[in-house]
Amino acid sequence: MTWAVWAPLLAPLLAVPSARRLADLLPPRAAALLLAATATLLAVLSAGALAMLTTAGLLRLPLIAGLARMSATDMRRSTPVILPIGALAALTLGVAAVALLRTAQRHRVDLLRAADTAERHGGAGDLTVLPDPGADAYALPGLPGRPGRVVVTAGMLRGLNAREREVLLAHERAHLKCRHHILIILTDLASCLDPALRGLRKPLAFHLERWADESAAQTVGDRRLTAQAIGRAALAASAAPALPRPAMALAASTGPVPRRVAALLAAEQPRTQRSSRLRTTRPAAAVAALLTGCVLSSGVCALDAATDLHATIEAAQGALPTREGHGHAHHPVPHGMYPPPQRGAT
Repeated sequence: MTWAVWAPLLAPLLAVPSARRLADLLPPRAAALLLAATATLLAVLSAGALAMLTTAGLLRLPLIAGLARMSATDMRRSTPVILPIGALAALTLGVAAVALLRTAQRHRVDLLRAADTAERHGGAGDLTVLPDPGADAYALPGLPGRPGRVVVTAGMLRGLNAREREVLLAHERAHLKCRHHILIILTDLASCLDPALRGLRKPLAFHLERWADESAAQTVGDRRLTAQAIGRAALAASAAPALPRPAMALAASTGPVPRRVAALLAAEQPRTQRSSRLRTTRPAAAVAALLTGCVLSSGVCALDAATDLHATIEAAQGALPTREGHGHAHHPVPHGMYPPPQRGAT
């Protein structure tokens, strides 16, 4: 197996900062989709690389090679992956799998607990009001047989006026409609497979909030009111914290609120907007090319390594029967098995 197998494990070191930089230059929706897709793809490639290293290392053992009906000697000769590297890759892959299962289970338990709490308090339509003096509001994803809900505490409702509550509900409904929790869960699971991808989780949450901010502003038709409601909700949540919410539940009062408010209040003139576009087009193109190169090279290297490993395994499987005297190899006839020919026989 070639050394190309290491590329998917090293690619996130360059791809993560590139993706974060490119996301800052894109609209919120495109930025969020880019970050989630990058995390998911790189995680799959990293897991595949670890699996190939594990396979190549363990097949050097005569016992494992024998079970696979191949020559351990040929595997040791054909691949540069030594047994300690294979064992370390197997351990890393096992730890990552356990972390992935635990994270998925934690999300499931949190969601079930929050859904049970929302059902106990009922509500009108898709809205549930919790009798919590703390201020909080979040989008609770749906479960089979349980639709998604907007959960708001009594403390949050008291801190906002009627128009600001409308903005808050529009924000949380945007999270539910666009299924933002799926992107958060995918990135969390990807981070379990490759810890280097954890750097994408925080910017993803920010761009998802910006996505919902823009949707709320479009729904109510007032960007200034939207910015005011987001700021008031964040101040209320910081003054009176509520009970913890599920990890995948997105809330309007979280994240770098000043940046979100500034983005909502940005009202550029057409000329300034055009010049701003020109200033960001070239950097965005350069960063996009760098990120695309990282992901594509990682995928190509993973494919090359998988092809090479497959060819090595096939060669080792084809070499074993010949050395052991099976298959199509020549079988010498034991002495005395057949009687000698008679004199004069034709």
